[in-house]
Amino acid sequence: MKQKVKLKGHLKSYLQTTLILGILLAFVNVGIYFLNTKAGICVSGFLVIYLLMMTTLLYKNKPVIMNEFINFATQYGQIQRKLLRDLELPYVLMDDDGKIIWTNAAFEQVVHKEKGYQKAINTIFTGITKDKLEFEQETQLMIFEEHEYIFKMKRISIKDVLDNSEVIESAGTENFLIAGYLFDETDLKHALRECDDQSLAVGMIYIDNYDEALESVEDVRRSLLMALIDRKINKYITSIDGIVRKTEKDKYLVIMRKKALMNLKESRFDLLEDVKTVNIGNEMAVTVSIGVGVDAATYAQNAEFARTAIDLALGRGGDQAVVKSPDSIVYYGGKSQQIEKNTRVKARVKANALQEIITSKDKVLIMGHRLADADAFGAAVGISCIARAIGRKPHIVINDITTSVKPLVELFRDRNIYEEDFIIGSTEALEIADNSTVLVVVDVNKPSITECPDLIRSCKTVVVLDHHRQSSEVIENATLSYVEPYASSTCEMVAEVLQYIAGTVKVRSNEADCMYSGIMVDTNNFTAKTGVRTFEAAAFLRRYGADVTRVRKMFRDGAQAYKAKAETVRNAEIYKNAYAMGMCPSEGLDSPTEIGAQAANELLGINGIKASFVVTEYNGKIYISARSIDEVNVQIIMERLGGGGHMNIAGAQLTDTTPERAVFVVKETLNQMLEEGAI
Repeated sequence: MKQKVKLKGHLKSYLQTTLILGILLAFVNVGIYFLNTKAGICVSGFLVIYLLMMTTLLYKNKPVIMNEFINFATQYGQIQRKLLRDLELPYVLMDDDGKIIWTNAAFEQVVHKEKGYQKAINTIFTGITKDKLEFEQETQLMIFEEHEYIFKMKRISIKDVLDNSEVIESAGTENFLIAGYLFDETDLKHALRECDDQSLAVGMIYIDNYDEALESVEDVRRSLLMALIDRKINKYITSIDGIVRKTEKDKYLVIMRKKALMNLKESRFDLLEDVKTVNIGNEMAVTVSIGVGVDAATYAQNAEFARTAIDLALGRGGDQAVVKSPDSIVYYGGKSQQIEKNTRVKARVKANALQEIITSKDKVLIMGHRLADADAFGAAVGISCIARAIGRKPHIVINDITTSVKPLVELFRDRNIYEEDFIIGSTEALEIADNSTVLVVVDVNKPSITECPDLIRSCKTVVVLDHHRQSSEVIENATLSYVEPYASSTCEMVAEVLQYIAGTVKVRSNEADCMYSGIMVDTNNFTAKTGVRTFEAAAFLRRYGADVTRVRKMFRDGAQAYKAKAETVRNAEIYKNAYAMGMCPSEGLDSPTEIGAQAANELLGINGIKASFVVTEYNGKIYISARSIDEVNVQIIMERLGGGGHMNIAGAQLTDTTPERAVFVVKETLNQMLEEGAI
């Protein structure tokens, strides 16, 4: 590109000042002629001599002046180049294609290249692609030879540079150079990580079965048992440079650094298993729950996170650790079955609280989860009995009546003692809801899968009764929450609450049948998750007229449903010799998800099977039913897929996928968790 060399800008104006003054003097000379002719002639003579001298000097000395300017610019440029060459900040100049044109010594030292290296920048930094060179400014984070760098790039227009020059005038061609700067932030990043590792984490450790464990050992050995547990916990926390203090007989407060928490995560909180090894003749193994709060803005908020985490751990059945931070909740452990508590004190306290809440309101709405099953409907019926005994009109909210619930619903529609609005839909429920309404949510504690999530927001007074383990998504600000993962079913919990309601609660035979059905279905005919209190609740319902034969006949499958279940079992795949995978056909079935769940139960009858997973396609979604006996916690597996449930009974829903893809996802999840040691 040929350039024309000439003066421009302020320098040009400065050198032309003498000529401009001569022209102004000529105008003044004209005015002097009007005043005095002789004076005008004298000034004219001086003006001619002045203009001749200035013009001669300017044009004659112009090459000399230009040469001096060029020499100065060259020397100044050499100084700039020398300074830039010796600059400690690594600097590189590239063309608009990323080819290196020039580098300084610091850059050459960092990348270990000699002077004159002119290959593309991505031969050194592979992360610098063509598209990143096209932006006006770009910042790239990268790791090079164990150092962390920020690489800042800026496009420079050659035309703009020439236009700003005092000497060179551009010809209008638009070309770009790219200047790159390397900032070594290794030490800064290391310091920030060290600072983060030293930040405070607050933990709480609770002994889950303190009373039960002490009762299972001789009196003289009880103090020794607790001393050994204290020693285990203190030794474990001390080994990670933490502080532990016993605040109550079965509660501990832990203070540690975040770095120590990282070590606990890597070991997957092996304290959970270590405590179980304490045995001095106690029939029941001791289990603990751990809640940790970290990364909060204040120490007080970390403590609040720890409190929330320990509540989640206990609500999910104990024997697990929960770590809560501002943007996530992570679960560890939870592999053992929670021991059923013999005391009913909690049931009595919750019953009294529920009675007071319902008494203070005028209307009662009862709601379960979407696609309600026998347990959800049976528990809703039990709550309606309590409302009726207190003198309040109950309404059960159901939108879609599934095949399994239909026989139970018919028990109420064929009688004249129930009003037409005893069972209503979401639209009617939203019209009824106001400040004088109490909403009782049964058999679910996740608001997103309730029959009508908007109803929770419409009612200020909300009561939750559920037997599923809690997850990070819970119904917030519930006036009363009664969540017991050890219970076999919500119907069992409601049957216990019924016995502590003041006054006489009359349970009709059809209502007893509904509640008995919920217990029977959730325990798989009293073969899974069944305890002493389960049979006591069933006996209570039997006294009120629940008929086992009648209930069994209501839940018999149709021929097509039975064939679909058999087909699922016949085509099931055994994965890793321990996990049964099946796909349930849904064509022609009213409730294929229920058939899939039944097929999952059937697959557990195969010798050597630890868990079963049955995939069912229904209404554009993929439903996964997961079942186990006692070796695998299917709840934590389903939580990885966005679901939840119990240790032995869980499920998840997937969208925008196929049954085959869903089976593949389950397999990949199993592989990952087996590799991590989570199952």
